Amino acid sequence: MSSQVRGGTRWKRFAIVMVPSVAATAAVGIALAQGALAASFSVSGQSFKVSADELVGYDFIQYGSMAEGKDLNGKDTLNPVAVSGFSRATITNMCQSVVTPNVPVFGAISLELRAGTNAKKPVEATDLYLDVAQLKADALFEDIDIGVAAGDKNNPTKIQPGTEKKVNPFGFAQRARKATLSGVEQTAWATTAGTFKLSNLSLKLHKGVKECY
Repeated sequence: MSSQVRGGTRWKRFAIVMVPSVAATAAVGIALAQGALAASFSVSGQSFKVSADELVGYDFIQYGSMAEGKDLNGKDTLNPVAVSGFSRATITNMCQSVVTPNVPVFGAISLELRAGTNAKKPVEATDLYLDVAQLKADALFEDIDIGVAAGDKNNPTKIQPGTEKKVNPFGFAQRARKATLSGVEQTAWATTAGTFKLSNLSLKLHKGVKECY
């Protein structure tokens, strides 16, 4: 944005305000090397929305955890989340959006990211973890176990590295060999993955509120 600076401060102020939005989206575009970087980061003060036509994941596990961070005023926050983990997954027609309100001069600014729009080239992820606050979808689970312990040694996908202190290893969890979610609409605080391959990636900024759903 430095090449577009006019009047000295407008774009600079805009960039400062947009940092949380970009940080919230960064987990989608950055690959975390497996085991090299634990996901013990502080979440941004903004949740984001994700929609998809279909998510197909393997070695599914879901358990309760907490997402710690700060709101846009710098105050500490603690958000309960349902963590969904997969050893590998494909996502068809994925959309991610985050809205930053009250940007000086512009008002609300929305960041929209789309990928995997071609069903033959979906988004591909490994060691995927989603910190979900709300989820709506049609779900099909294959070989499911409900009521297992989150830290059971037989869970193919383990508790997310770096977050073990936020999770009761004896707490309620469920697991399945395969999970297929259709018509996905979710609100999340964080997404991390060992690798995240985004085919047909498109990222846009919009004035006003423009969300995936």
